[in-house]
Amino acid sequence: MITRIRQKITRNLLNIPGWRTDRRIVVIESDDWGTIRMASKEAYNYFMSIGYPVDKCPYNRFDALESNDDLELLFEVLTSVKDVNGNPAVITANSLVANPDFSKIKADRFENYYFEPITTTLQKYPNHDKVYKLVKDGIEHKVFKPQFHGREHLNVHRWMEALLRRERSVIEAFNWNMFSVHAGNDPGNRLEFMDALYCENRDQLNQLSGVLDDGVKIFRQLWGYDSKSFIANCYIWNKELEPFLKSNGVEYIQGVVYQNAPLLREGMGNSRIFHYQGQRNSVGQRYFVRNAFFEPSVARPAFDSLSDCLKRVSTAFFWEKPAIISSHRLNYIGFIDPENRDRNLKTLKKLLSGIKQRWPQVEFMTSDQLGDLMNGMKDQHCNA
Repeated sequence: MITRIRQKITRNLLNIPGWRTDRRIVVIESDDWGTIRMASKEAYNYFMSIGYPVDKCPYNRFDALESNDDLELLFEVLTSVKDVNGNPAVITANSLVANPDFSKIKADRFENYYFEPITTTLQKYPNHDKVYKLVKDGIEHKVFKPQFHGREHLNVHRWMEALLRRERSVIEAFNWNMFSVHAGNDPGNRLEFMDALYCENRDQLNQLSGVLDDGVKIFRQLWGYDSKSFIANCYIWNKELEPFLKSNGVEYIQGVVYQNAPLLREGMGNSRIFHYQGQRNSVGQRYFVRNAFFEPSVARPAFDSLSDCLKRVSTAFFWEKPAIISSHRLNYIGFIDPENRDRNLKTLKKLLSGIKQRWPQVEFMTSDQLGDLMNGMKDQHCNA
């Protein structure tokens, strides 16, 4: 009982400060599109056979590079529900644009890092030959809008150091063309190299500007436009990177209520910076705060993701806030386990239908559309 009361208080406090609107706006932000994770069912079975508890990590158990079937079935659900303006539900697909080029890295004996664009990676996977075209179609039909999530979902510096040290789990993963595998509890690598923008000194920070520069250029080449929003991997980034992102067209920074900001002192970790909905930073960018969550693949077995998400949407609307729903890619991936995708898509359809039924005036938007609305609104509901 006490836990439920605390959760309710937290949900409400999260929605009190910041930008307001009486419009019923729903944004679904989905991270990790384009990155590799578990390479295949065969890879999964191999790691289980050597004692790695990959079944205990949902991202190792379910997540993989999105396939043709994954996108086709997701788009089918999104187009089945329309908002008050006749627009389908839409995913803001926070996307990585590159992955490691394992062959070149191996040929160079782990001395230097090389990457390849996502279009090249897709050619190496079965049932992935239509993915690039499907994403293009999703953009055209307004059900899928890629936004920038980084060059790759990888802390290159730490990963390359681990490869040079020939760490067993890192080499095992590398042999399957993977950079992340759950090998058990490792306090020194809790995020499994996924924290791409973590840095321990200014030299590393400066290198990250080059990584992001590569990324925004590839994003533009892939999708034909600049990304107006950005979300950092694992919600970790240094504020000094924000002006660089601004200069490359990023006006809105997605995230949760806190930012993990590297302290630039070796071994010191991160400091937490609080953000509220629509808050502006020193260069005029706005922060978005996710205030609802639909993450059934990572939830406890007894947890009702559908009911919890609807409650959070209701709380957001009560406080005249847009409902920004976090829903990572792994929820919609069936390449490793088709039942995971099929089960969650059924629940997603119930969620979207439930929102439409309860709030007939709902408007489905992408993150960049919401940001543009925030910046253009001049009426009494804009108090930021």
